[in-house]
Amino acid sequence: MSQWGCVSAANLSLQSSIVDIGKLGSTPRCCFQMGSEFIARTLRIPCSSTIHRGRRKGVFPLKVVCVDYPRPELDNTVNFLEAASLSASFRISARPAKPLKVVIAGAGLAGLSTAKYLADAGHKPLLLEARDVLGGKVAAWKDDDGDWYETGLHIFFGAYPNVQNLFGELGIDDRLQWKEHSMIFAMPNKPGEFSRFDFPESLPAPINGILAILKNNEMLTWPEKVKFAIGLLPAMLGGQAYVEAQDNISVKDWMRKQGIPDRVTDEVFIAMSKALNFINPDELSMQCILIALNRFLQEKHGSKMAFLDGNPPERLCMPIVDHVQKLGGEVRLNSRIQKIELNNDGTVKTFLLNNGSVIEGDVFVFATPVDILKLLLPDSWKEIPYFKKLEKLVGVPVINVHIWFDRKLKNTYDHLLFSRSPLLSVYADMSVTCKEYYDPNQSMLELVFAPAEEWISCSDTEIIDATMKELAKLFPNEISADQSKAKILKYHVVKTPRSVYKTVPDCEPCRPLQKSPIEGFYLAGDYTKQKYLASMEGAVLSGKLCAQAIVKDYESLIAREQRRLAEAVIR
Repeated sequence: MSQWGCVSAANLSLQSSIVDIGKLGSTPRCCFQMGSEFIARTLRIPCSSTIHRGRRKGVFPLKVVCVDYPRPELDNTVNFLEAASLSASFRISARPAKPLKVVIAGAGLAGLSTAKYLADAGHKPLLLEARDVLGGKVAAWKDDDGDWYETGLHIFFGAYPNVQNLFGELGIDDRLQWKEHSMIFAMPNKPGEFSRFDFPESLPAPINGILAILKNNEMLTWPEKVKFAIGLLPAMLGGQAYVEAQDNISVKDWMRKQGIPDRVTDEVFIAMSKALNFINPDELSMQCILIALNRFLQEKHGSKMAFLDGNPPERLCMPIVDHVQKLGGEVRLNSRIQKIELNNDGTVKTFLLNNGSVIEGDVFVFATPVDILKLLLPDSWKEIPYFKKLEKLVGVPVINVHIWFDRKLKNTYDHLLFSRSPLLSVYADMSVTCKEYYDPNQSMLELVFAPAEEWISCSDTEIIDATMKELAKLFPNEISADQSKAKILKYHVVKTPRSVYKTVPDCEPCRPLQKSPIEGFYLAGDYTKQKYLASMEGAVLSGKLCAQAIVKDYESLIAREQRRLAEAVIR
């Protein structure tokens, strides 16, 4: 168990054991990855009467349409080709005379990616997951009714070249449901109304993004747009060097420094900050925003969004596991690491599991959240600068809320929606946006509750009550806080006290390279050094970079193993 413990409505078995994924089938049991706590509870409220669906005056019968837009042309972009080239380097690399046994802790996207690309290179990864579900921060569970609930609301952007390349390599491109190229924001001053940024498909980047901003007149005035554009000029002209230099200033302070009115921050960047890192602009590093803007505005389809067509453990993670196992790798669930045991020279000897098992290997990788790594760091490593810098990297609290209603809500879209609520970040009606969750008669809203630091210790009831008050503003004709309109059938609240690392100013120098100063020990995770944000793309890329570092070090790692064996014989 982690220091935070684990409570679940699923009546989890906390006994650690080695589980063969192949014997589990395709339905993982309920749990959360990599030692982070989650709390999930369910409230059920029976409906005592039949829902009346007769036509009211001025209201037409609801027609629910789930539209899959064509997959955008991503394969010829510079970033996609770079990602594809890195992937190919593993497949075409010389086959190792003696494959390395690489023990990887954590089966989130970083650990899965590391295992996948090491297997492609001819090595034998052993992936250990503490919980009994794959996916880490994209984990999901099935309740007693057969409905899925997730750790977070996950969106796949066109600007995710390594993720998109991974889908292609696994042959599962068709599992992404692409939405129209728009960003849709709720209007707090006009309850029930939305403002859209529509990106014209016929225009290249960045013209399509500029036009999307210029055409939107509900959120920003023309003078505000002009001041915002002028404020962004240094970022456009200064390139990557300028972007990296903005790590030491918050979004709010940077906007004021550039003479951009506070209303621009309030109208656009509060929502964007919460969507990117679950915190407000007064805390978020401006580098994070500029990286996102660069990807969204410089790539024609960068801001185009897709939903996975079902639950992530089955639809995304299992194809990776199948690929790894087909190439001779192994994946074990319920394998929680209790201790990193060291040799006399300070290198890793074994991983000791909670059930007493001792795991040996040629190479060891930690692909857990940074908070879990810090808990398990050996004392002799803690003062090494590489590890000491990790103290500044701390996971941010996040709450994901799922509410099933007794009717189909009309004031929504087949898309991700930015709520612009003080308590909510983004949300979607998953009964419309996702094929597996589709329901023509009832809505299931999945909402990200952020910032969540002040709410993480609150009861589920308090969180749902607060959520319903905010939803009453988004759906004034359909939802009321007292449930006199749409009624809750059930809900799930999933709490993650330590999610992605909190991207506050001056964090960038603390992000470690995947190769550690400890010979034979490597890191993967979206907090490690890579050019993308704390995101699914960052996690996948970190795994590739970790695998790349191991492959490059092959000769020295083999030599190290031979020395160790020779010393053992002499003794």
